[in-house]
Amino acid sequence: MAENVDKAKNAKRKKPVIDPKLADYRGVWVFVEQEEGVVHPVSWELLGRARILATSLGVEVAAVVLGANDETVDKITGQAMSYGAEKVYQVVDPALCDYRSDPYTDCLVNLVKKYKPEILLLGATSLSRDLASSVATILETGLTADCTELTIDIENRSLEATRPTFGGSLLCTILTLNYRPQMATARPGVLPIPLPGPDRKGIIIREPMRIDEEKLITKVLGFIPDPCNAAERLSTAEIVVGGGRGLKQPGHFSLLRELADLLGGEVGGTRPVVQAGWLDTERQIGQTGKTIRPKVYIAVGISGAIQHRVGIEKAGMIVAINNDPNAPIFDYADLGIVGDFLEIIPALIRVLKKKRAAKNGLSNTGRTIGIEIK
Repeated sequence: MAENVDKAKNAKRKKPVIDPKLADYRGVWVFVEQEEGVVHPVSWELLGRARILATSLGVEVAAVVLGANDETVDKITGQAMSYGAEKVYQVVDPALCDYRSDPYTDCLVNLVKKYKPEILLLGATSLSRDLASSVATILETGLTADCTELTIDIENRSLEATRPTFGGSLLCTILTLNYRPQMATARPGVLPIPLPGPDRKGIIIREPMRIDEEKLITKVLGFIPDPCNAAERLSTAEIVVGGGRGLKQPGHFSLLRELADLLGGEVGGTRPVVQAGWLDTERQIGQTGKTIRPKVYIAVGISGAIQHRVGIEKAGMIVAINNDPNAPIFDYADLGIVGDFLEIIPALIRVLKKKRAAKNGLSNTGRTIGIEIK
């Protein structure tokens, strides 16, 4: 009976009809985000995933590099090729020195209209989110934002873009069937950075664009870097200490900060502690916060709900400290410690301080004492 019901349901499902005109769109593109000649690592993550997507589709991987001068653009082009780009579309103009929505949008839209990629990927950063939304609006195509996974539906050559939904309680996979290019932004840190191949070569296409500075309504007066960018430091830290509601009170985060400082790491937390005001928003880890990929993640007083797991499951090692032996986090932690963090964390701090003191005391002998994270 159940088998007949399944057959009836499947019979009602209509296979999507793809517009034949979309066959003109080929290739997987990645917009390479850079500021002052420094590329955001999410661009290399996306090139690694683009290679996998392109292999499934049997097409090329291309990168788009925009910049103000030949030296910067050529340097980034070489890097893009080393990370897997087989073709690089360049646009060089003084107006592209700093990011502004209008000139960057015009350049990317014109490139897409002329060369017709079937997939266009950008990082889910402040800069690329702004650019992606502008480009998708002008091209009248779909955009799936803040993705945590990107795959291909081989049957209809569609990008399967997975992202959190319903406040992070569910994961939703979205397909843009009859619009091209299929656009998506991916969170930094959710995809692995591929190993670069310095000897890789590719095709360079220099596209001339006429950008009239006088017609641009925004001007960049200066650039002031933010030395206290917690979100950026958290995303790139090799060691992260995270705290949850099990800490009981905001003052206990001082223990986590001390431990993180001794380990050379950063502090993060779950959504509930951020909502309670115990921690800044940019330090939230999970589906609705940052996705991180540290070598070591130490979870203190965190139950380990699926919303948090998505943000940390790519960590090299997960160490869980919780007084509840049935906490879900122990199901996927590499090392679990059942006990009171008010006893465990101070003990770890004391050990690390002794090792640091011993190391400093013996520095003249050439001996090294410390904790090594591989």
